[in-house]
Amino acid sequence: MSLPVGLLARGPWAPEQVSAAWSEAPWDPPAATSASADAALAELRGRGSPSHDGLAARVVGFSAADGGLQLELHPARWALRLTGEPAVQSLSAMCVVRDAEGRWLAGRRAAWVASWAGRWALGAGGAVEVGENPVAALTRELEEEWSVTPAAFRVEALAKTPDGHVFLVGLAELAPGAEVSADAEHDRHTWWPSDVRAWPEEASEPLRRIGWLVT
Repeated sequence: MSLPVGLLARGPWAPEQVSAAWSEAPWDPPAATSASADAALAELRGRGSPSHDGLAARVVGFSAADGGLQLELHPARWALRLTGEPAVQSLSAMCVVRDAEGRWLAGRRAAWVASWAGRWALGAGGAVEVGENPVAALTRELEEEWSVTPAAFRVEALAKTPDGHVFLVGLAELAPGAEVSADAEHDRHTWWPSDVRAWPEEASEPLRRIGWLVT
């Protein structure tokens, strides 16, 4: 199933309202797509990234009905997400983070990482592992990247970008006084104002759209 680009489904959903069904058979992409993934992985390694290939989630389809979201997933090569091809539909978890004052956690991605190298991103994000509950991936990425757990959490949206990524977007709200500690994937971090209109120049248009989406 080829998913359209844009907002696919809009919550919010409580964590228990989002489920996933996994197929056991990995996706067999066209040979040209596999070759493109091989080349992209070689380029990453050439610039010193420790990225390695494996299997991660690909979205086959979804259903948003009866107040819930159901995802159909199967395994696919992790490196396929590097190709930028719309048919890949690799699933990523994006956990947007706001503190008790409504400010947004923003981190600049280190130069060695596979995606968004040197660019600013909101919260935490990454691939959904094979067999993993995608909702659990949202909070896992938050804990791995920022060493913090949310006081409140919900799933906001499912969206597909033109480069073939499908994002499950969650919103984590932190308790007053909660502190974050960045991992090695970030070389800087800060808190952007609660008003998206007041964000700094480094906030790209896609990030601003996410901010408006979950406000």
